[in-house]
Amino acid sequence: MRHTHEDPELLALVHRYVTPDRRYLKLGGPLMRMTEPERAKFTRELGEAADDITARELTVLLEGGWRERKTAAWLIAVARRTEFRERLGDMLLASEVCFAGSAYCVTFAAFATPADVDLLAAYLDRYLRRPDLYYDQPAAMGALLHLDAKLRADQAARFLTADGLWHQWIDGPPRKEHHGTPDGYRESISRLCVFADESAEHRTARNR
Repeated sequence: MRHTHEDPELLALVHRYVTPDRRYLKLGGPLMRMTEPERAKFTRELGEAADDITARELTVLLEGGWRERKTAAWLIAVARRTEFRERLGDMLLASEVCFAGSAYCVTFAAFATPADVDLLAAYLDRYLRRPDLYYDQPAAMGALLHLDAKLRADQAARFLTADGLWHQWIDGPPRKEHHGTPDGYRESISRLCVFADESAEHRTARNR
């Protein structure tokens, strides 16, 4: 069931997990611009939220809009709730809303298993064939390269050959967004994974 923004249950969860201190806006690039005190406070609170939220509550958030889905994906990553892997994989492929897909990619990078590699590769196989669409291809490529390094795999190579799908995508219709490199995207995802790991450590410490 799709929850609307008028749904009392969803509104309560948004108030508790999504909007405090504008959390949903900070999950992503803004994390990298935080001061050390801001970072420590944010990762502690994110870890606590990931520990508090239930599987049912996460499911409700995933039925909301981009803010709810993005926040839920991060909480799933921090808590390592791998039971949501396939659901997030389906949502990434569906690409129904903006801004959430990159959070799913961070979650797969944080889970760091061959199953997560497969989901990212499936996304790239589909959406690198669409040069007219600038969706989450950079984040997916960054996450795949991150996992290649972590798992000592080489799944991204076939996309990155001279005649591979990556170059077909970036050589498509001119887009101002095409200003990064695969290694740059990998570095961004790797840095975001550090935040997820730090938040997970706060969650673990809380339960000792």
